[in-house]
Amino acid sequence: MHAKTLVSCEELALALGSQPVVLVDCRHDLRDTRTGENAYLAAHLPGAVFAHLDRDLSDLTRTGRGRHPLPDAATFCARLGRWGISPSTQVVAYDAADGAYAARLWWMLRLLGHERVAVLDGGFAAWVGSGRAVERTIPRPKPTTYSARFDVRQIAGIAVVAARMAVAGSPLIDARAPERYRGDVEPIDPVAGHIPGAINRHYALNLEINGRFKPAGQLMTEYKLLLNNAPPGDVIHMCGSGVTACHNLLAMEHAGLRGSRVYAGSWSEWVSDRARPVAKGDSNQRETKAAS
Repeated sequence: MHAKTLVSCEELALALGSQPVVLVDCRHDLRDTRTGENAYLAAHLPGAVFAHLDRDLSDLTRTGRGRHPLPDAATFCARLGRWGISPSTQVVAYDAADGAYAARLWWMLRLLGHERVAVLDGGFAAWVGSGRAVERTIPRPKPTTYSARFDVRQIAGIAVVAARMAVAGSPLIDARAPERYRGDVEPIDPVAGHIPGAINRHYALNLEINGRFKPAGQLMTEYKLLLNNAPPGDVIHMCGSGVTACHNLLAMEHAGLRGSRVYAGSWSEWVSDRARPVAKGDSNQRETKAAS
C-alpha cells in the first residue's frame, strides 16, 4: 500500500500484517476534549497510537493564532518519532467517522513532505461496521527519528488572506456549517460571520450519506463548479480553527485538484483582532459587512 489521500477498510485490512503501517487514532470532540482519548482506551484499531488534537496536533500555548495553532515542527517531529513514524513510514489516520480530525494529521504530515499518509475512509465506524477486530492494548512503538520542517509555502498567513478580500476570482473556501458561516449562530468563537469574500462549502458536503467520501470524479465536478475556473493552486481553505479546512483540502487532493493551501489560524485567528472586517449573510446573496 502506498496511499496518499484515502484508504478503504478493505485495503487497510489487506495491508495490516503484510507490510509496516502505523495507525493513528485522531478521534476528538470539541465539546468534551476527553471523549476521543476515552474512546481510544475503550477500543481502537489494532496497534494504533493516539493523537490528541490539543496536545499533539496543536500548541495551545501560542496565543493570537487561533484556537488550534500549529505546534513547532521539531516538537511535532519528536512526537512522530515516539510513535514509531519515520519519513518512509506508511501512516493511516482515522477518527470516529467522517475524517474531520484525521485530515488534520494528514495535512500536518504533508507539510513535512511526508507522502505516504492517508485517511481511513469512514473511520472507526466503518471499520467496526464491517466486522473487523479492535483491541484495548496500548502499543509501545519502537522509537525512531524524524527530522523535517514545515513547508510554509503550503500555509496561508493572515496577510495573504487579508489581501484576498480585494481580489476577485481568488477563492477563500470556508468549511464551517452554513449557519456559522452566515453568522446566524456562533457557538465557539466570540464573533459570528465570515471573512468578506469567502465562499462556503461545509466539509460534510464531501461525504456520501454513509459518511464516506464521494467518488473522486464527483468531487472534481463539484469543486470545479465552486471554483468557477480558478486554478486549484489559488485556493485557500479555512474553517473555525484550521481543522475541518483540511477536510476540504483532502477532498480536492483526492479529486486530483492539487496545490491548494490552508489558512491555519482561520476564523478564530481572524476575529482575535476586532478591527478586522466581518461579513454576514449567504455567499449567493448580498453580504452585510461590519467591523466587530
